[in-house]
Amino acid sequence: MSELQAEGAVATPAEPSYLKIEGLWKAFGDFIALREVSLDIARGEFICFLGPSGCGKTTLLRAIAGLDPQSRGTIRQGGRDISELPASQRDYGIVFQSYALFPNLTVERNIAFGLENTKRPKAEIAARVRELLALVGLPDQAKKYPAQLSGGQQQRIALARAIAINPGLLLLDEPLSALDAKVRVHLRHEIKELQRKLGVTTIMVTHDQEEALSMADRIVVMNHGVIEQIGTPTEIYRHPATLFVADFIGETNRIATTYSGGAVKLGDATLQTRETGLADGAAVTVAVRPEDVLPHAIGHEAATKPNHLPVRIVDMEFLGSYWRTHLASAALGGTPLVANFSMNAVRRLGLSAGAEMTVELPAERVLVFPQGDTRGGAHG
Repeated sequence: MSELQAEGAVATPAEPSYLKIEGLWKAFGDFIALREVSLDIARGEFICFLGPSGCGKTTLLRAIAGLDPQSRGTIRQGGRDISELPASQRDYGIVFQSYALFPNLTVERNIAFGLENTKRPKAEIAARVRELLALVGLPDQAKKYPAQLSGGQQQRIALARAIAINPGLLLLDEPLSALDAKVRVHLRHEIKELQRKLGVTTIMVTHDQEEALSMADRIVVMNHGVIEQIGTPTEIYRHPATLFVADFIGETNRIATTYSGGAVKLGDATLQTRETGLADGAAVTVAVRPEDVLPHAIGHEAATKPNHLPVRIVDMEFLGSYWRTHLASAALGGTPLVANFSMNAVRRLGLSAGAEMTVELPAERVLVFPQGDTRGGAHG
């Protein structure tokens, strides 16, 4: 295997590691799918592997499961080295995007399948199946077949089957992506509540940022086979470590400029930032999220306050809970700015297309990244 130089990333959970991954590599021929991945997961945590298609998140999940063993590196679960164990000897339950239920078996037989392989008494298995059906909110569906259930119901049955044998680890491979939007939102809340109730250590693969932000205790953001950042949803969103993370989690206005003396120059405007540690004159990319562009009343004195800019509203797009607003400012040298203004702010300030106003870009919300280095740290 040709070795490519890459930086690893190590997470340190608050509790001792239940799952510990060290120096994991995975190659498919000459293609490196995972590079020096290291990660600690505490018992009872809900972790999301998040990233675009091809980033390595599913490959990492399959390596943990033993379905696609790593090329090198170690995996320890509960203190036991499982790196070379076949999938059948590892302690986990798994739920796939496609549900993978047996179409010729009833719901109760699907759930009982793994339990039957443990040679438990029939009465014990039947009691466990009833308990699980009640747990996932489908107590009256035992005699039905998968084809008679909705997609959301089938996914609940797949979840019940995965946790039937009380696994130490629950693996979810994009379990909600085949469902419609309303069912997804409802089911992700149910899965999170169930995970909290059971206390089972859970890893979920997803490419849906909202899903990860709403469900995870910590998010592992991946890109090109490496970990870009590990953190809580708030840390990932508010303090992205790289420009890739800032762009992938949410939206940003991006402007190329230079950094000098705790500030960046955007056209005729100077924006203060927090201390970055970058050298004066460094080429940087500034990123500001649309919701961090704060609106002020027309006629607000922009010139006398730092990080305040006079702007003109080019157009406004109503998106339900907020207005997506495109702004232009002579001070920015023609660089467009996108802002998300709440319905209340638009109504209170009487905003409309063509109006002039003032916006504020708070220094603590101006993210600064070295240009050309998506793995460089965020500052400010």
